[in-house]
Amino acid sequence: MRVLHTSDWHLGRSFHRVNLLSAQRTFLDHLVETVRTREVDAVLVAGDIYDRAVPPLAAVELFDEALHRLAALGVPTVMISGNHDSARRLGVGSGLMERAGIHLRTDPAGCGTPVLLDDAHGPVALYGLPYLEPAMVRDTLGARRADHAEVLRAAMERVRVDLAGRPPGTRSVVLAHAFVTGGAVSDSERDITVGGVASVPAAVFDGVDYAALGHLHGCQTLTERVRYSGSPLAYSFSEARHRKSSWLVDLDRDGAVRAERVDCPVPRPLARLRGTLDALLDDPGHARHEDAWVEATLTDTARPHEPMARLVKRFPHLVSLVFDPDEIPADGAASYAQRLRGRSDQEIAEDFVVHVRAGRAADAQERAALRSAIDEVRTAETTAEGVR
Repeated sequence: MRVLHTSDWHLGRSFHRVNLLSAQRTFLDHLVETVRTREVDAVLVAGDIYDRAVPPLAAVELFDEALHRLAALGVPTVMISGNHDSARRLGVGSGLMERAGIHLRTDPAGCGTPVLLDDAHGPVALYGLPYLEPAMVRDTLGARRADHAEVLRAAMERVRVDLAGRPPGTRSVVLAHAFVTGGAVSDSERDITVGGVASVPAAVFDGVDYAALGHLHGCQTLTERVRYSGSPLAYSFSEARHRKSSWLVDLDRDGAVRAERVDCPVPRPLARLRGTLDALLDDPGHARHEDAWVEATLTDTARPHEPMARLVKRFPHLVSLVFDPDEIPADGAASYAQRLRGRSDQEIAEDFVVHVRAGRAADAQERAALRSAIDEVRTAETTAEGVR
């Protein structure tokens, strides 16, 4: 069986205020054409179909059009909700869509109920594990603790129990939306840390033939059987070096995996340039970036006059301007953005405690209280998005 593994469409998202709907439409054209020409047996979408819980109408219409085109090809499609999606909104009408071969899996209680497909070698069970917010699904799944690893283990236990009752030789595929240990992150993924832990071990997927992952935006292989497809478009400059693609995965009669990357169309290359304003304006080596989306980091000690207006004349698609002087002020103070770069919500909160208490750090009990408060806020935000 041949499946096309993709994820993280983020329909409705922009790139530094640049509307990406046209680029997303081009990607979906490419996806449908790949399904048709490469004789794909099933399409897998591992979450974050939309960029937010209540997407703009144009994004909903684009999604609806894509579903109609896939259904017209007669190729089954299995989709799960991600942490950006409203699971309840996305799941509306899923029963009717199933009749057209569009299988939306948004309810955690259904983790152990697969979509069953057949090929010349027998059945293939495809299990959809939507994004599992630990505090909200712990009781539903019977997990021991409200953290990502435990709820995903509980969901996979349901998968294994169901699979054990299937005919011998049944092959299996799991779709999941999670941060798996070993995956490389980028700046455009929403933090899903709960209880101080965001990642889960890849071994949680042991026992299935292929795990089609979503959430991280870089296409990557954790093991031969556990892979991220990544997002089809770049959504931050941290993805400038990404090769955007989907996985074309073949399962043979014994469940062995052969995977091939299928490149996605690139609407415009990304370039991160750094130097003084004069250097960026004059360096002939930057000519190849003049048609790219550009992030320019200026290293001038003093802020130049009208840098954006001057840079745009050479780089008309400049969308981000950053100031990062090479010479640090005498007191050694970094900018606020520099101090926060790469730090989690928990670390920022603990730094604030140190700041307001004249250097006295939070103790273990206070750190636990901060962690609990951050988790409660994140859960409340997720719940609010789901009912809006």
